[in-house]
Amino acid sequence: MCGIAGIYNFRSGRPAAPSELRAMGASLAHRGPDDEGYFEEGPLGLAHKRLTILDTSRRGRQPMFTEDGQLAITFNGEVYNFLELRADLEAKGHTFQTQTDTEVILRLYQVEGEAMLSRLNGMFAFAIWDRRTKCLFIARDRLGIKPLYYTLSADGIAFASEIKALFAVSPEPPKVNLEMLDAYMSVGYVPTERTLFQGIEKLQPGWCMTVGREGPRLRQYWDLAPSPEEMSEEECVRRSIGLLRDSVRLQLRSDVPLGVFLSGGVDSSAVVALMHEMGIRDIRTFTVAYDFGPEFDETRYARQVAQKFGTIHREIFVKPEEFRDFIPSLVWHMDEPVTESAAISLYFVSKLAREDVVVVLSGEGSDEVFGGYPIYKYMAALERYRTLPSGLRQGMINPLLNRLGGKWNKYTELSNQPLARRYTGVSFYETPAKDALYRPEVKNLFNGSAMPGLIGRYYDKTEGLDPLLRMMYLDVKSWLPDDLLIKADKMTMATSVELRVPFLDHRVVELGGRIPPRFRIKGWETKYILKKALEPYLPKEILYRGKMGFPTPLAHMFQGDLRGYVAEVLDSDRFHDRGYFRPEAVRTLVREHAAGERDHHRVLWQLLVLEEWHRRFIDGEGAEVQQPLAVAHG
Repeated sequence: MCGIAGIYNFRSGRPAAPSELRAMGASLAHRGPDDEGYFEEGPLGLAHKRLTILDTSRRGRQPMFTEDGQLAITFNGEVYNFLELRADLEAKGHTFQTQTDTEVILRLYQVEGEAMLSRLNGMFAFAIWDRRTKCLFIARDRLGIKPLYYTLSADGIAFASEIKALFAVSPEPPKVNLEMLDAYMSVGYVPTERTLFQGIEKLQPGWCMTVGREGPRLRQYWDLAPSPEEMSEEECVRRSIGLLRDSVRLQLRSDVPLGVFLSGGVDSSAVVALMHEMGIRDIRTFTVAYDFGPEFDETRYARQVAQKFGTIHREIFVKPEEFRDFIPSLVWHMDEPVTESAAISLYFVSKLAREDVVVVLSGEGSDEVFGGYPIYKYMAALERYRTLPSGLRQGMINPLLNRLGGKWNKYTELSNQPLARRYTGVSFYETPAKDALYRPEVKNLFNGSAMPGLIGRYYDKTEGLDPLLRMMYLDVKSWLPDDLLIKADKMTMATSVELRVPFLDHRVVELGGRIPPRFRIKGWETKYILKKALEPYLPKEILYRGKMGFPTPLAHMFQGDLRGYVAEVLDSDRFHDRGYFRPEAVRTLVREHAAGERDHHRVLWQLLVLEEWHRRFIDGEGAEVQQPLAVAHG
């Protein structure tokens, strides 16, 4: 796991400045505290910050070159099947100078060109420079586990693992991409290739880019194609546990110590169980919690799993003041405003883990792949409800339900909309409540929610499929890479920890798209097939308990210890002078939540993160961040 960056001034031909490359590298120091490397050749420059995982000797230094010097690579991530790929190449007469997966990627590209992407099993973002053709080839892994941002300028292109590295070479200060503000307010992040920064985009998961003298050419090399197969329950179980077991096996490859983030839920517990089955002993596990009652404390479940499998278990409890003090650094590390409050929990448990290990496995992605979110049940039920005659729904049933008040009003309103409009992701925010916050001049810019237009492409590709598969596809393409995986990467890399996600082996994800929908959710049981597959491994108290996943007590903190902070930020002149939101509407949210009249913690957190993001990046305040941890390996 590392940080990469580069410049290719294909338009102007201006030589890549060493000072610019080093400034980009310096902004990524936390991603790779072990070593660094730079390469400049005319208009091309590559930078690399290394966190040593495989072959901890200096032979693994990057940028790395082929023996003939024709190709150079800067690479972030891990290719888990590199040993198999290497053996295949060696059988064809190729020799290797290192024990790294980096050299395997480079040699495979030399032999197969862009087609090599289909053979990689892993998480990656890399750039390969061909000195003969003067072309730069950039690729990102299928699921978007590793980030890659880029910007085009009058000179050419600059790319990096984090947005802040791009500012090191930009002649202009960062600016807000106001078109994407409504997308952020709708789901708490900016989906697709867009960002909230003007002129900065993400290379999409499963896409690659070739940059020559004529400019960039983008190509999609992989896409999830949900297509349910006629499988029995037994076959679904057998195939699921078989692939998951193999994924964990591959992801245990490391030359440095590794552990597991253990919440005590199904997914992380499954990783521990499978590691134990493979003969791994003295597994190190790490848990984070808040002292706000049992609904925010999963330690009892994590301890149960740790005891069952004999792990070396450690815990950390986050205090409200620690949460508050870290917010500026959270925003700085995340680059984009992403309202995933569990990111702060992840930072603190990563910091704890870094005292013992360098690599950590976790359960990210299981809910998308196997159908684990409760909202899937409700959205599918609404879709069935919509099959009733409209007159019956509108004239009789909806009025009766509306009299019950509360969530029934919400669901009857949602039932009036087709799936593609009512479900924009796991974290969607109801449009009427969101629109009530905007000042009229801002609301007029959007002319309705931006989300249907942004995510419409995903619904178009799944037209005619079961609603559960349509929601799976949307979340794998949007919520997963643009929220959960961004959080996972940025928070672990902030502490110089490599995070691996066995549930997002592309073979497991593809199988998830083939499991019949009736086995994704059976009755009201989410993640049915996965739970059945894990029954031989885990106690039912773990398998069938409610979903938590390192929960954060924002509602409590915003009424208690952080009440003053919320009021100070959201009623400041700086916040109101941005001109986005109606001051009286925001003050009502703050007052009602503080008084316990209504729970507004989610939108308050969105507004807080947005304001802190403006202060860090648009106002240029920066953030006090901890220095990268020293590494005892390599």
